Amino acid sequence: MSAQPWSLGAPLAEEHRVRLRSLGVPAEILDRHDLRLVGGGPLPAWWDLNGNALYARPGFPIPEKLFETMVFYPFSGALIVLGTDITSAASLLVGGDDATVFIGPDTFMSCAELYCGGGSSIVLVGKVVATSRAVVDARNGGSVFAEWDQLWAAGVYIATDDMHRLEDRETGERLNPFGAHIRLGEHVWLCREAVVSGHAEIGDGCVVGLRSVVRGQKVPAHTAVAGTPARVIREGVTWRGEDTP
Repeated sequence: MSAQPWSLGAPLAEEHRVRLRSLGVPAEILDRHDLRLVGGGPLPAWWDLNGNALYARPGFPIPEKLFETMVFYPFSGALIVLGTDITSAASLLVGGDDATVFIGPDTFMSCAELYCGGGSSIVLVGKVVATSRAVVDARNGGSVFAEWDQLWAAGVYIATDDMHRLEDRETGERLNPFGAHIRLGEHVWLCREAVVSGHAEIGDGCVVGLRSVVRGQKVPAHTAVAGTPARVIREGVTWRGEDTP
């Protein structure tokens, strides 16, 4: 079945701007870029009826493949904002009502997989470069927030939850995170196959080493960390995208 062409309509509604601002999206990012309501394409009839909204910037392609699998079952109140070209991404899935996804300008995510559960949020402020197969997963009311300027090497995995319950046999107490919040500061470099999960905060200018795991930790700004669990191996660092002597 051929899809209808996409259409661009009204600018970002005030209620949606307030929602994005409450999640930390900078006002200057929202004010600087023209975001328009998207209709048509593979969006089903229930999309608008259930109060969902998709925004994109004029002139940027909207990959239909990302939405054809997302709308197998209905949800409501979802807000998805595409502030960049995401045709290189592999999938973008919504797993429940009131999910919010914001992908900011100058972002490139090759073969990335994004999942946002009900009441959860993924906010990538902008200039995120994920070289290959990054996974970003927010669920159970959790959140993933990445400030401006990220470099994520191949196989990076960022997830608020483990997707299954681990509990104490005697008390029934849950032992692993549920609806956790992850925050990455500005200018963060996650090396190949780095993992960030649970309640975690990574400060500005940090480097997370190859196959390292940051889980339920707060990483100080301008440090290099490595290991499982990650530990500080050097303080007072910075990094550049250029590979120079």
